[in-house]
Amino acid sequence: MHVVRAGDLSDDTPQTAGLKRFEAISARRLGSQDLWMGLSVLPPGSKTGVHHHGHSETGLYLLSGVGRWWVGDDLDEVREAHPGDFVFIKPHVVHWEENASETEPVKMIVARTTQDAIVVNLEDHPKAPVLDRERYDHD
Repeated sequence: MHVVRAGDLSDDTPQTAGLKRFEAISARRLGSQDLWMGLSVLPPGSKTGVHHHGHSETGLYLLSGVGRWWVGDDLDEVREAHPGDFVFIKPHVVHWEENASETEPVKMIVARTTQDAIVVNLEDHPKAPVLDRERYDHD
């Protein structure tokens, strides 16, 4: 049995502009065979680039904030989640997400069905949101 303290999370995991991922439970860190878990934080007013998680299923549990996910062929379908809500993202689903608040971060527990936190960034996607690069250059 292992206890991973909040201060012991690792940010040595694939990232997406605007969102910070922290690894807690994985094969690399603890020797887990099937489970990957971590924490994602989307700062106030932030949004991510367009991406998907390869063949991994992703489950999220919102701890705080209001998150919005943009999905669909034209990335024009929005899904919104609030604290206490669960979000399920199927493999290869292209999306981007944003924090609906300018004052409160979105904090989410993340669980994956792969040992790698797969993130396939699609910077050249024609429906990608315009990111405030100055905001993210300081992260």
